[in-house]
Amino acid sequence: MSDLVAHRSRAHDDHTASANAASVHAAIEPAQPAHHSEPARRWLRYVSWSMPLVILLVWEFLARIGVLSVQVLPAPTCVAQTALTLIEQGRLLSDMAVSLLRAATGFVIGGTLGATLGTAVGFSRVAEAFLDRNIQMLRAIPFLAVLPLVIVWFGVGEVGKIFLVSLGVMFPIYVNTVLGIRQVDPKLLELGRVMGLSKRTLIRCIVLPGALPSMLTGVRYALASAWLALVVAETIATSTGIGFLAMDAREFLRTDVIVMTIVIYAGIGVLADALARLLERRLLGWHPNYAKGARL
Repeated sequence: MSDLVAHRSRAHDDHTASANAASVHAAIEPAQPAHHSEPARRWLRYVSWSMPLVILLVWEFLARIGVLSVQVLPAPTCVAQTALTLIEQGRLLSDMAVSLLRAATGFVIGGTLGATLGTAVGFSRVAEAFLDRNIQMLRAIPFLAVLPLVIVWFGVGEVGKIFLVSLGVMFPIYVNTVLGIRQVDPKLLELGRVMGLSKRTLIRCIVLPGALPSMLTGVRYALASAWLALVVAETIATSTGIGFLAMDAREFLRTDVIVMTIVIYAGIGVLADALARLLERRLLGWHPNYAKGARL
């Protein structure tokens, strides 16, 4: 009888331990994002891409019936015809290429500086004491306030324009890199130390993957800042670039050209953001919020 009681007691203890382990596992397991069904995701994707088309159709309709004046906001077909004319003249594509080259060069320089400084400040309190407050002061200065000094320093050549773009790109990447490193879960770091990981392995396998979502968010913000800085930079005396087209059209009251440059900026911005989203999905496929099906 005593053996039977002992056997039942052990079985009860094993069952309780298994239940507790399952409870703990359920508690620490990260919540999985709610997934829409495939038809729902497809429908939402169609809605997302169809809304700009609806806006264009409404815009065209209002322009056709005279609600929108040609001098105020020309119809999309008029803007498209202007773009075709400029392409035939050989101006639009060359100006877009120049602007894209300026933006890409400034993005590489500013992104490299922002990531390097952000990594140093994120890992070192000493680097934070030396660098962070100065960088935050520079970040608070508007582009237009810096413009006269940039002209004095670099003249009206390409260097000044690339400098402004680099400056605009550096700050979002710097801030998000620091934030991403500082927000890594301390429990994961402690687990890595308990497992005997070296400092280099700890950084490579835990810190950088944990900081990557925030860093890529910084890249997306930096892409928008790059175009904003480029618009300001191309107001400096220049004869090429999308900004030059807009400034030249303003002098001659060519509203169609001005709207065309705005649409080009918007289109390039959407494409750049789509590339950043693709990069997120490729690099963060292990993350539950970026897994396939978690987003549109």
